[in-house]
Amino acid sequence: MSALDAQVAVIGGGVVGCAVLQALASRGVEAVLLEAQARLASGASGANSGILHTGFDSQPGELETRLILRSSELRAQLSGRLGVPVSRCGALLRPSGEHQRAAVARLARNAVANGVEAQLHEDGSLEVPGEAVTDPAVFVRALAARAQGAGATVKLEAQVGGLTNASGRGVAIELAGGERVRARAAVNCAGLYADELARLAGDELPAVYPRKGEFLVFSPAPGQTLDQILPPVPSALGKGVLVFPTVDGRIIAGPTAREREDKSDWSVEPDAAELILPAAMRMYPALEGATQIAAYAGLRPAGRGANYLIERSRALPPLVHVAAIRSTGLSASLGIGEHVAGMLAELGAIELGASRPIAPPATPPPGEPWWQSAACRSESAEPHGSTPATRGSAHSRRP
Repeated sequence: MSALDAQVAVIGGGVVGCAVLQALASRGVEAVLLEAQARLASGASGANSGILHTGFDSQPGELETRLILRSSELRAQLSGRLGVPVSRCGALLRPSGEHQRAAVARLARNAVANGVEAQLHEDGSLEVPGEAVTDPAVFVRALAARAQGAGATVKLEAQVGGLTNASGRGVAIELAGGERVRARAAVNCAGLYADELARLAGDELPAVYPRKGEFLVFSPAPGQTLDQILPPVPSALGKGVLVFPTVDGRIIAGPTAREREDKSDWSVEPDAAELILPAAMRMYPALEGATQIAAYAGLRPAGRGANYLIERSRALPPLVHVAAIRSTGLSASLGIGEHVAGMLAELGAIELGASRPIAPPATPPPGEPWWQSAACRSESAEPHGSTPATRGSAHSRRP
């Protein structure tokens, strides 16, 4: 068996794992990332909305909110260094009726409490200029490239099969191929499989289950453009369907929110359009003339009775679990990375040096957008070759 030694092993190559890797490497910590699949962002991180939230609607004082707000600051500091396309298009919430006007007014007060810029207009609408969109898969790869530029190692097709105490001090990680990785500390960023990885170490985390969110992708009608994110006014039933532009000029509507058990079911279910289109067209009537070109599903790693579970292992110190990071993981990722690096330093597992200058990674050649990769996976997962239904007069064709 071969051995690869590092100060910290980060398990999971999604946005959270790559953000943790980047936070460690940029402070001089030798770190290795272990990703079970053949590419990064192969799970939830590559099949979400790509929206970078400001935290205007997050519950003040909660860990999730603090990490989203901190991430906004860190993204501003990293602006231009990641080579990632970001459109700071802003968001506009339009209420319908007095009940929704009151809800939007509460959101405006919430934004003030969180220190997020937002303007409440006379017509009751709320504008949040800091909301942005990106390509989430490109964002993940850029974080990994920046970490590698600071000396980190990324190891793909490295499925973890065992976690035990290393002789002396630290964590011994056994990979499925027989290779062993020894590290002073490890971080569990395994997303949908964080609970299963925790069990390998002897811990019982709250069960992580997939919350399926489906999206429809459109090419706008000639002469039509969408310049802002259009979120719905949230209700007791949840945040609901939103309509938003992409960095490559498409329009996306969604998501659904389905509680599921199968962590490998990336299919778009036949009634997805029926659940999405009526609400989306009320918010953005121009969608009527748009052409549907794709549909995809994402699986958010939701925890049963838990959200943003970031804690030290009880059975295997110094292992840190980062689990149940739901739909805001992309927005909070940089803050999570910094937070976890600080935890490891407090545990005495590592010493954080001063932030080091890192040359910007080379601009990657343009590839297919994340939604197209996600749609291909969803299409291949669809049972019996079914395609999502459409409603209204929006047209549908394959990308």
